[in-house]
Amino acid sequence: MPFALDLVRKLHAGGHEVYASDTFASAGGSHSGALAGHFVTASPEHATVQFIDDVEGIVREHEIEMVLPAFEEAFYLATAHDRLDPITTLYTGPFSDLARLHDKGTFQRLAVELGLPAPETVVARSDADLAGAIARWPRWFARAAFSRGGVALLTNTGPLADRMKPEDVHPSDDEPWLVQPFVDGPMNCTYSTLHDGHVTAHCTYAAPRQWHHSTGIEFEAIDGGPSLAIIETLGRHLGYTGQLSFDFVDRGEAGLTLIECNPRPTDGVLLMSPEQLVDGLMNPEQETTMVEPGKLVELSFAVFASMFGDGVRNIPSSIHDLLHVKDPNSGWHDHLPTLYSALSLAHHAKVGWREHKGLFEAMADDMSWDGDPIEGMSAADRRVLDELESTAASG
Repeated sequence: MPFALDLVRKLHAGGHEVYASDTFASAGGSHSGALAGHFVTASPEHATVQFIDDVEGIVREHEIEMVLPAFEEAFYLATAHDRLDPITTLYTGPFSDLARLHDKGTFQRLAVELGLPAPETVVARSDADLAGAIARWPRWFARAAFSRGGVALLTNTGPLADRMKPEDVHPSDDEPWLVQPFVDGPMNCTYSTLHDGHVTAHCTYAAPRQWHHSTGIEFEAIDGGPSLAIIETLGRHLGYTGQLSFDFVDRGEAGLTLIECNPRPTDGVLLMSPEQLVDGLMNPEQETTMVEPGKLVELSFAVFASMFGDGVRNIPSSIHDLLHVKDPNSGWHDHLPTLYSALSLAHHAKVGWREHKGLFEAMADDMSWDGDPIEGMSAADRRVLDELESTAASG
C-alpha cells in the first residue's frame, strides 16, 4: 500500500529504526532504504496463529517497541493483545472495538447511539431482504457489511449506477449487505491518530481523482474542523488508542454524514508531514494538529493508467496534474520500492487472475477481514462476533 511505504519513510525521517513485513518477498515497501530490516510472514488471514508467532519472533529478536498495523492485519493482531502487549506497544484498539467499527451495520448503530449524523440503514441477509430494502427509497446505495476500497458497490444513482445489478448480489447470514438512502454530496475522508480517546493528529481530505469513481488516486487536504468534532466524540466514547479513518458525505449547510469507519491507516497518511505523523503516533500528550487545507498529492502511476480508461476529455487535466502535483515518492531518494512495484503489481495481478478478483481486491489478499472467526481467537473475542451477528439479525 502506498501509505504503508509512506509510514516507513516518515518514521525513519523522524529518527526511528523501522522494520517492515509482508506476506510476499517482492512487496515494494519491503525494499525501502529507510528500513533497518524486512521480513516475510505467514498470511494474517489464512495462517493467523503462525502470523502471530512470526510477529512475536520479530518483536523479541529485534526489540521492537511499537507494532504499527498498515492495513487489516490490525484485526488479526488485535486478537493477540494479551500476548503482545507485555513485550511491545501494539498500536491498535481491542478486537471488540475494531469489529464494531468495521461492521458497517454496528458502526451505524454506534453513530446513532452517540447522536452523530448517519443515514438510515437496513441490513439485508437474503435476496428478499435486499429487494425489500431497495424498494424503500427511490434512490439508494448498498454495499457489503464488510468491504473496503470502493469494491462491490450497488446503487441506482450517480456514476456507479447499474454497474452491478441487484440480481448479482446474494446477501446471507455470513455475508450481509447494507442498504441506505443515497446521500447527495461529495465524499470526504479522514485519517487520525489517537491515544486514550484523544486525537493527536488529524487529516481530512477529498479525492479529486478516483479510479473508476471509487478508489482515490489523488488527494487534497481540506478543512478538518467539522470532522474532528465527530471523531473526538467517537474516540472519547471508546477511549480508543490507534489509527482511525472515516468516510463522510459533505451535505453542505446540512453538515457531514458518517458513512463508514476503517480502523486502520488510509491515504490521509500521505498528506501528513513526517513531524506531524511521528508526533501523532508516538506522543500521547501531543495537542491535536491538523493538516492545512490545500496540500495535494497523487499516485502518479494510477493517474497515468486512468488516462486510458477515463476518456479523451480528461487527458489534458491528467497531463497537467502529472507535471504539477506531487507524488508521494518525490524527494525521498528511495528508488527500489518503485522498481519492485512492478513485481508487486504482477504478484497481485496473478492472485486476481487465479481467484477471479479485481486488482484492488487482490491487493488486500492475505490481510483482509470480513467478519469470519479468526484462528486462535479467544472465547471473549468469539463472543464479540456472536454479538455482532445477533445485533445484525435483530436489525
